[in-house]
Amino acid sequence: MENGKEKYPHPEFIAFGHRESVSASTSMNKMDEMEEELKCPVCGSFFREPIILPCSHNICLACARNILVQTPDAESPQSSRASGSGVSDYDYLDLDKMSLYSEADSGYGSYGGFVSAPTTPCQKSPNGVRVFPPAVPPQAHHHLLPHTGVLPPVPRNSCLTCPQCHRSLTLDDRGLRGFPKNRVLEGVVDRYQQSKAAALKCQLCEKNPREATVMCEQCDVFYCDPCRLRCHPPRGPLAKHRLVPPAQGRISRRASPRKISTCTEHELENLSMYCVQCKTPVCYQCLEDGKHSTHEVKALGAMWKLHKGQLSQALNVLSDRATEAKEFLVQLRNMVQHIQENGVEFEACLVAQCDALIEALNRRKAQLLSRVTKEHEHKLSVVRDQISHCTVKLRQTTGLMEYCLEVIKENDPSGFLQISDALIRRVHMTENQWGKGSLTPRMSSDFDLTLDSGPLLQTIHQLDFVQMKVPAAPILQLEECCTQSNSATLSWKQPPLSTIAVDGYILELDDGTGGQFREVYVGTETICTVDGLHFNSTYKSRVKAFNSSGVGQYSKTLVMQTSEIAWFTFDSASAHPDIILSNDNLTVTCNSYDDRVVMGNTGFSRGVHYWEMTIDRYDNHPDPAFGIARGDVMKDVMLGKDDKAWAMYVDNNRSWFMHNNSHTNRTDGGIGKGATVGVLLDFSRGILLFLINDEQQGPVAFNTLEGMYYPAISLNRNVQVTLHSGLPIPDFYTPGESDPAGSVC
Repeated sequence: MENGKEKYPHPEFIAFGHRESVSASTSMNKMDEMEEELKCPVCGSFFREPIILPCSHNICLACARNILVQTPDAESPQSSRASGSGVSDYDYLDLDKMSLYSEADSGYGSYGGFVSAPTTPCQKSPNGVRVFPPAVPPQAHHHLLPHTGVLPPVPRNSCLTCPQCHRSLTLDDRGLRGFPKNRVLEGVVDRYQQSKAAALKCQLCEKNPREATVMCEQCDVFYCDPCRLRCHPPRGPLAKHRLVPPAQGRISRRASPRKISTCTEHELENLSMYCVQCKTPVCYQCLEDGKHSTHEVKALGAMWKLHKGQLSQALNVLSDRATEAKEFLVQLRNMVQHIQENGVEFEACLVAQCDALIEALNRRKAQLLSRVTKEHEHKLSVVRDQISHCTVKLRQTTGLMEYCLEVIKENDPSGFLQISDALIRRVHMTENQWGKGSLTPRMSSDFDLTLDSGPLLQTIHQLDFVQMKVPAAPILQLEECCTQSNSATLSWKQPPLSTIAVDGYILELDDGTGGQFREVYVGTETICTVDGLHFNSTYKSRVKAFNSSGVGQYSKTLVMQTSEIAWFTFDSASAHPDIILSNDNLTVTCNSYDDRVVMGNTGFSRGVHYWEMTIDRYDNHPDPAFGIARGDVMKDVMLGKDDKAWAMYVDNNRSWFMHNNSHTNRTDGGIGKGATVGVLLDFSRGILLFLINDEQQGPVAFNTLEGMYYPAISLNRNVQVTLHSGLPIPDFYTPGESDPAGSVC
């Protein structure tokens, strides 16, 4: 076992006869799985006297004779088709639609004297493969020639097609004898058939044999317990015999010696060598006067061991794939169970959601019905009030009319005139009360309520499943993740089977010292490059996805190491316009007599860094300045004139340290053409020191340095400098210790 996976042993231990390879039960289980490999593609039964075709497929010898076809010498495809038109089982193929194989286009050389031939009509076998119809009656092939005990001869110009790959071959004079016999496959079939037999029985029981309990390796006999005690007592010469379990004895019995293979061309010669070019065993006579005389040959035993080793290695790889396939099948079966469980849960959730919608709709229906009821009662109340009021007025009007009619019937003029004016006024007043408005209904019988259900119906029709889950954890693609200098590139993807929508990703990095993670990228891209990291630092990174439902889980944490040494060049983008860069931005000069500043393209905030600059040209004793600067340093004055730079300016005799236009520590020793100026920046102690020609120039120039600094230099047209970055720390300096020169400020 290796990494939890079963490995195939060395080829010498995978033989069925070796009892130390695997247990008997395990061997039986594995043999059951290879049954399909042991069946003939034509008859569908176990191989009997299998022969090897040039295409490496196998076929029974009797089946090979059954599918032989005699190739017509002058017969066209049409005539061949016509001759077999009466046979319904034949599936004829047009000759011009078939691939014609030859030694040139098939990749196979001549094998045992066979050459390729055109494909001929074929029929379907019981196994579903296409085989050629026999040129002679089938029964003729199943009977031995009288008094000979051999199969009948193969007709001349016969053709054989592999039932698996359909490669067509024309047999030579040797016929089927030209094909080598697969004795290994024959032995495997024999062992397999023995393993599939019933339980081993005692070989000495006379009636109703009992199951065998032991097997004597020396006697080669299976015994039950009573027969063993009676016929094989553990005393005398029998005491030295070895008794083994029946299954182990059956395995050892299978390891019977096989017949020695002979050459197909020289039947009396044994195969003793291996032709490397033809990839086939050969005999000595083939090497002396046969077609293999000019080929490279090797010892048969050596090639046997070599090929067994190659097969064992291939089996190891295949075993790994098989183990992965088994694990994958377990995963798929678990997925079936999870799908069923999730389906039931999801159905319940869907029913609950729909029930909640129905309940909400019922509540809203009750509210709307309540409003309709209120409107109904209000209309009835208004109409009933108007009816009551109108009824009272009508009764009063009718009474007045009856009274007036009775007054008109009176014959007393003076009495009539006394009340007539008042009655006339009352009649007019009553008539005015029945004006136009009083005879109009105060309330309409129609309900001015319209239920706008259209949007809701449309929403119901559009009701569908939406993604309400957070995304799965992304997978970091390690083959595309890398670091370069002080930058890191990370790439990730969603799991292959994930169908959850993703709106974006969040990439997080720690500070390089095991601190808290912080977001460095938020967006939809699946690849990101992070610049400005610390050199010689270990960063941890992780990524997560998000959508409208929320943020998913983090991916696995990836650990990345930035470069130990800083490689950088001068930065043309931030340099003064008078600066001239060449040599891939490693060499710098200026086209002005005034000092101009140029910085490196990489900033430092941690670690120990050392770089050098070689003076390529030095004319008229100028004062170039070397050091470090902030990103917003002044570019049109000498380095160190403002508070954003820390530098050493030097001429041909001496040097000074300068920061914020303050000059300190005058030191003898200058520069000239070919001189080297080194700058050492140590953040572990927060100091900056300078070297000229590998010797420290003055004491420590500056200390208590913190933050982000860029390498910088100021020069004019009289100086040309070439940068050398990524250099190791000088031997005399040990980071973190006291000043090597004993002059720590």
